[in-house]
Amino acid sequence: MFGIYLKRELGRRKKAALVIALGLALGIALVITVDSVSAGMTQAQDKVLKSLYGLGTDMTVTKARTAPASGSSGGPNFKFGAKSSSSSTQSSDRVQTQGGQALKSTLVTEVAAQKGVDSAVGALSLNVTKVDGSFTQGKAQSSSGSSDSGGGQSQPGGGTSTGQPQVQGGGANFNVNSYSVVGVDVAHQGLGPLASMKITSGRTFTSAQTSAKVAVVSKSYAKEKKYKVGSTFKISGTKFTVIGIATPDSSESDTDLYIPLKPAQTLGDVKNQVTTIYVKATDSKQISTVKKEIQSNISGTTVTTSADLASTVSGSLSTASSLATSVGKWLSIAVLVAAFLVAALLTSSAVSRRVREFGTLKALGWPSRNVTRQVVGESMVNGLIGGALGIALGVGAAYAVTAISPKLTAQLGNTTGGGGMGGGPGGGGPGQQSTQDTLEIALTAPVSLTTIALAVGLAVTGGLIAGAMGGWRASRMRPADALRSVS
Repeated sequence: MFGIYLKRELGRRKKAALVIALGLALGIALVITVDSVSAGMTQAQDKVLKSLYGLGTDMTVTKARTAPASGSSGGPNFKFGAKSSSSSTQSSDRVQTQGGQALKSTLVTEVAAQKGVDSAVGALSLNVTKVDGSFTQGKAQSSSGSSDSGGGQSQPGGGTSTGQPQVQGGGANFNVNSYSVVGVDVAHQGLGPLASMKITSGRTFTSAQTSAKVAVVSKSYAKEKKYKVGSTFKISGTKFTVIGIATPDSSESDTDLYIPLKPAQTLGDVKNQVTTIYVKATDSKQISTVKKEIQSNISGTTVTTSADLASTVSGSLSTASSLATSVGKWLSIAVLVAAFLVAALLTSSAVSRRVREFGTLKALGWPSRNVTRQVVGESMVNGLIGGALGIALGVGAAYAVTAISPKLTAQLGNTTGGGGMGGGPGGGGPGQQSTQDTLEIALTAPVSLTTIALAVGLAVTGGLIAGAMGGWRASRMRPADALRSVS
């Protein structure tokens, strides 16, 4: 009886039911779209952060670089020996640690022993500046054109030239090439800068290659230098062989070369030292607690978490994320509340126009609860229809965003401290004093099952709210009201 009557009444009031369902659908669709875009923003930010530190890294431990001594610039310098030849080719590599003051390797074990730390591994960031070119010796010539660099020259008129000799010709032509190198612990590659890289050609290091002169090269740098597996190159006279080409899992890598830790320490003249300690916590929810633990027990170090790093991300990605989080969510809530109120008012209005119907039903013996159940049932069906339409609209909008994939930029700024969580020198870590990289991220809007479940819950809630208001009004009607409405 209930189902037959429900079906008949909904069929009679298709237009009113459709208006109520569409109102709920728009609110639900907006919630799904905003929630999906927010999830895409979170994924985009995760991609940016993963480009700065190894996959699975929760925090890094570094130490701020001390100020250079008085009278010292602290910058790179090059010394070339004088040679007697008129044209001499010169070449020199300047290798410097990058990202903060070097830490003792024993500190890695000390950090790993802290409460809440699952594992820790050290890495050494280096910057290599290569200068090569040649000097050309100039020739001294007097104003009379003679190459003699002596005093005055005899002139045809009997006079002498007293002009000082001048150096003509000569000079220098040098090329400067700077690139980044990271020394990795080959026995623990699952944590640290190489963890976020994917080997696309060749292979990665083996645990036996702790002292081997081998390298994994980033794809972009290999393309620039035309390196391939088996190619060789030199750093400060040490020959390395390329064994693999790597591509970052997301965005771009700021590290050009990866080599085993021990050869890197030799190149940087920092034996048994690292610049960054990558840390993985036993519980990702206790990262802030582990950070405090390390800071309190190991003085003089800077602990940087992914949350600290996220605060340095700016650009259109950060702006869009803020809008989606604040304006978007509040707007969707406001529209959803308005949709609920409109549905409730329309249902109540529809009930007021059915005075004769409900009054007659009560006169025939229907209790108030049956009348209320009828109104709530109709509202629930309207809510479910609105939910289905809202899910379709919301999912369609989310897939449209994913198909368009608008590009967002993320500028990686700096935070205070020694080194950052950057995968290597030159890039991205908070400690890079003068570096700000810009990454381009394609925005997606993934729709999760949780979002769909939320939409269904909102549809049911909207139906219940509308039904409760309409049912309350219907239950207060008296049979006499029906008699007064008969013409």
